[in-house]
Amino acid sequence: MKAIMCTRYGAAEEVLVLQDVEQPTPKADEILIHIHATSVTASDVLIRNMDLPFMMKMVIQLAFGFGKPRNPIFGMVCAGTVEEIGEDVNKFKLGDEVFAYGSMSPTKRRFGSYAEYICLPQDWNLALKPKNMSFEQAAAIPYGGLLALHMFSKVTIQKGDRILIYGASGSIGTMAIQLPKHEGALVTSVCSAKNFDLVSSLGSDKMIDYQEDDAAFQLESYDFVFDAVGKQKTSLLKEHSKKALTTKGRYISIDDGTPRTPKEAFLRLKTLAESGMLPPVIDRVYPLSQMAEAHHYVEQGHKTGSVVISV
Repeated sequence: MKAIMCTRYGAAEEVLVLQDVEQPTPKADEILIHIHATSVTASDVLIRNMDLPFMMKMVIQLAFGFGKPRNPIFGMVCAGTVEEIGEDVNKFKLGDEVFAYGSMSPTKRRFGSYAEYICLPQDWNLALKPKNMSFEQAAAIPYGGLLALHMFSKVTIQKGDRILIYGASGSIGTMAIQLPKHEGALVTSVCSAKNFDLVSSLGSDKMIDYQEDDAAFQLESYDFVFDAVGKQKTSLLKEHSKKALTTKGRYISIDDGTPRTPKEAFLRLKTLAESGMLPPVIDRVYPLSQMAEAHHYVEQGHKTGSVVISV
């Protein structure tokens, strides 16, 4: 099968190579998925580049491999069809259209979706693809959706709560706008002006252009401020937003704690997506052969929603 191999850590065009590798064979409790779409996430780019402070680099390489990735095929998101099933599989059948996220916990994860095929256990974050979505759309849901749910799992959102989403136009942010709207919250989005129409269409009640000189003066008092871009990216506006809280308000970053990706959260995303309440946002779609270009685009930090790979 064809797969993108990460030969070592470094620049995308130097280390990401399309190669022929052996097709995996499913174990008794696994299914073999013929992948039609995957996605390039900010986490993929961070691991591939490894341009990090020394201590953080050591911790990440301890998990993923020193000098080069222990598993050279990246990617944890996929959507495709069931090609083969193990002898103990009873939840899926040949030809089923599925989507998946290859992580159940920080210690229970599986990479390998930058390829034509992948094997996953039937009990993992794996389900029938939302019927109303293409493979590309389904592949745009799990990463941003699960991380947004992780942030919101720390709080109880009630009708009328005022929420600020910092970094509202990215893969996490576009999901983070929609989830609290279903609870009746009032959402303000921080993004660039060119994305105002997009975030408004997703349910944002107010927008703030982070590039404007008076952006900090447009802040109000919020019950929750959610940072969807992480602590490595900061700005004067973000520092002001951390203090733009009501008396009992809370500031929560996507980098707070280790993200949990339980099966019930994954299935909730499917239900919301299938009901039309969680439309994914896709910025660009690249073929598998242009993985380096896709990584380079994501690395610039200005993508809108998700970048998807059509396999």
